[in-house]
Amino acid sequence: MGPIALALLALGLNSCQPEETQQLPERNWSLTWSDDFDGAAGAAPDPTKWTYDQGTGENGWGNQELQYYTDRPENVALDGEGNLVITALRETFGGMPFTSARITTKGLFAQRYGRFEARLKTPFGPGLWPAFWMLGDNIDDVSWPQCGEIDIMEMRGQQPNITLGSLHGPGYSGGSSITGSYALENGRFDTEYHLYAVEWFEDRIDFFIDDFLYQRITPEDVTGEWVYDEPFFLLLNVAVGGTFVGFPTSQTPFPQQMIVDYVRVYQ
Repeated sequence: MGPIALALLALGLNSCQPEETQQLPERNWSLTWSDDFDGAAGAAPDPTKWTYDQGTGENGWGNQELQYYTDRPENVALDGEGNLVITALRETFGGMPFTSARITTKGLFAQRYGRFEARLKTPFGPGLWPAFWMLGDNIDDVSWPQCGEIDIMEMRGQQPNITLGSLHGPGYSGGSSITGSYALENGRFDTEYHLYAVEWFEDRIDFFIDDFLYQRITPEDVTGEWVYDEPFFLLLNVAVGGTFVGFPTSQTPFPQQMIVDYVRVYQ
């Protein structure tokens, strides 16, 4: 990973703590899109805001993942208490040993630049891979990784105290992504809600947890083309297995849930 320049505070990427303080410029964000997931228990997410990626994708969504993504309420639904719940289950479905869900705003909402945030609680256990992320809206025209990918939050379930924030683009995708991590010395991300966000500008992308800036990536930091000048859409999912996290073990309890309080976008 290239050097990450923080204009206001030098940070150790693997030892950042939410109780640390920073002096950051005042932001004057205006809300442009949001979902607070209000609705009856068992209801589907708002179809004017979210659609579904379903099935196994190509080569397990490119990562040899082991789940079949569905739109069933067993895998994705509101809980009636203002949350969206994505549930990973150990069950045979569509020829795969697990089910889960992946929802996206593709075709419904995309934005260039701004603040993108979600307050959520992650699942845990070996082989689980929750994520809140973004893809370039031009993906059907230029394909991945030329479209760019912004991983606001992804996590290996076997490391429930560590969150990763990454960029994937041409020349720095997959295992060569530009990545930083944020670790809790005391506590785990699955035991309580945390706020995950990026603030995306023309010349940088800042990564936050609980409003603590733990990583800044600029065009000078990437090892290829900077492709973050087009609108991006949002995704939420829980993958099971794959090259990033490995196979679930006997220590992986199922069902597992990612509980999302809200998603908000500002400009």
